[in-house]
Amino acid sequence: MAIDDGHAVSYTALPTGIPVYSSDGVVVGKVRKVLDNEREHIFDGIVFENEAGVRVFVDAPEVARTAERAVTLTIDARAAAHLPPHRGGGLVGRLFRR
Repeated sequence: MAIDDGHAVSYTALPTGIPVYSSDGVVVGKVRKVLDNEREHIFDGIVFENEAGVRVFVDAPEVARTAERAVTLTIDARAAAHLPPHRGGGLVGRLFRR
């Protein structure tokens, strides 16, 4: 079944609270925060709240599509269930932070 996620949008315009889908079409959570390196204009990833209520981080390469009504990941539901809890900025933020 295709996901009706609307038009593609930039990660900078991504609304919070929209569902996050795995590559196999399972809702794995809701968007809580988009991380980027503002100075370098680099998308770092997304913090989403999973079905257990835990905020986890998914790195930018694992984000296939950002759209008006949903985010779709490149990883399946099983891999999404094993994402670690979010503990701060993502990799790009840590590399460029001064």
